[in-house]
Amino acid sequence: MKNLLSMADLSLEDIYGILDLAEEIKEKRKQGKVTDHLKNKSLGMLFEKASTRTRVSFEVGMSDLGGHAVYLNPNDIQIGRGESIEDTAKTLSRYLNGIVARVYSHDTLIKLAGNSIIPVINALSDKEHPCQVLADLLTIKEYKNRISNMKFVWVGDGNNVCNSLMLACAIVGMEMVVACPKGYEPDEEYVLKAKKLGGVLKITNDPLKASENADILYTDVWVSMGNEDEELQRLKDFVGFQLNEELIAVSKPDVIVMHCLPAYRGLEISAGAIDGPHSVVFDQAENRLHAQKAVLLELMVLDEGPEF
Repeated sequence: MKNLLSMADLSLEDIYGILDLAEEIKEKRKQGKVTDHLKNKSLGMLFEKASTRTRVSFEVGMSDLGGHAVYLNPNDIQIGRGESIEDTAKTLSRYLNGIVARVYSHDTLIKLAGNSIIPVINALSDKEHPCQVLADLLTIKEYKNRISNMKFVWVGDGNNVCNSLMLACAIVGMEMVVACPKGYEPDEEYVLKAKKLGGVLKITNDPLKASENADILYTDVWVSMGNEDEELQRLKDFVGFQLNEELIAVSKPDVIVMHCLPAYRGLEISAGAIDGPHSVVFDQAENRLHAQKAVLLELMVLDEGPEF
């Protein structure tokens, strides 16, 4: 693994390796043990979109590991005045040990990776959000003691997180059912990729039927960044696609409820679902930190030889 642009960049062995490492560093952090394996290393954080969890978890993660994070707002560097992505990548590669990029277009990540001699990590694009999904898998493993042979149900918009989850479920061996309003199904390119990876995947427009015997229920906002001009139409189209107590009732008794946040109670998820006994949402948010630290170590240290 040279870069992490897509869940498809990871093998099953890679995923288990990252999760095992994340569990180890999570426990060491809890014990207050020093893990400064990225001492004297710097991470560039190029963020075209606003962020809470992604930005804070990467900055804190680098600090925990003894390294330094440099936040790069496109408006504050030359890329905001027209310098090409290619030249930016070539230049940053001479200063940094890794780049994390949160971008509007996945093509930007491809250009960054293609012109960098350092690892590039996708911190969200219009196509995927692999860092979120690794944290999701870590959370599932903690609660279910496995990440395979379960029924994973996505309710809502077939967006970038859904794309990454379809690939992840295919790789690890989870059945996935995606319940979306008509016209909001996931990208056909990713549906085909997931099936090519051996995924057991079903797309439906019936969230209640989809949720029957679910091990995991997951949702995301109905109006993602970049879709604000569609808000009124989306709020109409997504009526009936709320993750709520009705869906929980037809799921397995030990179903877990997940959301990648930010959440809007009363829209894509009910207060009873996100704040109730089945919710693991804030453990999931915490695990962004631990999963991303594992990714940073895999890309920036462990390939160089030192043992963790």
